[in-house]
Amino acid sequence: MWLEAALLLVALAAALAARPWRMLASRKPLAHESHGALSALWTPLLATLVFLPWLWALPTLHAMPLQLQWSGACLVVLMLGWPLAVPTLLAVGAIAALLSPSLGWQDAPGVAVWQGVVPATLALLLGVVLRRLAGTRALVGVRAFVYVLGRGFLGTALCLFVAGSLAQWAGHTLPGVSDQLSLVARWLMAWGDAVITGMLCAVFVAFKPGWLATWSDAVYLDGKNS
Repeated sequence: MWLEAALLLVALAAALAARPWRMLASRKPLAHESHGALSALWTPLLATLVFLPWLWALPTLHAMPLQLQWSGACLVVLMLGWPLAVPTLLAVGAIAALLSPSLGWQDAPGVAVWQGVVPATLALLLGVVLRRLAGTRALVGVRAFVYVLGRGFLGTALCLFVAGSLAQWAGHTLPGVSDQLSLVARWLMAWGDAVITGMLCAVFVAFKPGWLATWSDAVYLDGKNS
């Protein structure tokens, strides 16, 4: 409990220090407009707050031999960026606790940390590495694939499995499953999350790049940082 509380406070303080609310500010109006258009990030933000709490609360809303856990944190980071994703994921954890009577407020911080903040932070660190890798001349022409496959697909599976392993080490085991089988289950669930994240990432890159705060045409298409 104290570990989760400390991680939440540190992550929230670091995220708020970046003033993430600026990303939601309206754009500057054009010459013929009286006011600027709303930020495109409002759509993925509101969608996250509507749908993700139900997915987090799902393991406590039904009885199954294996509780299927869905994170979605890596996708939220891709859409909103880490500074805005952290308070959003904390809000998701609070809403999930309200939706599920079986998910007490004492359990909500653990869910928010190990399904939200920790995989989101790992996705941020991986993204820094892949962004630098995308700037090398050896990857000219495939930088978009580095983003979609590296951050959206393979990176999601890796980050979620590492986060799940850390959660198990911290005492958050899967009920009714041995420790060794829990690692196998977490590995399989991480790939399920990765498939959906990679698919949506590819769709957004093609049709709605404005919904991805971490996407940049200049970096991944034009190679301006090379």
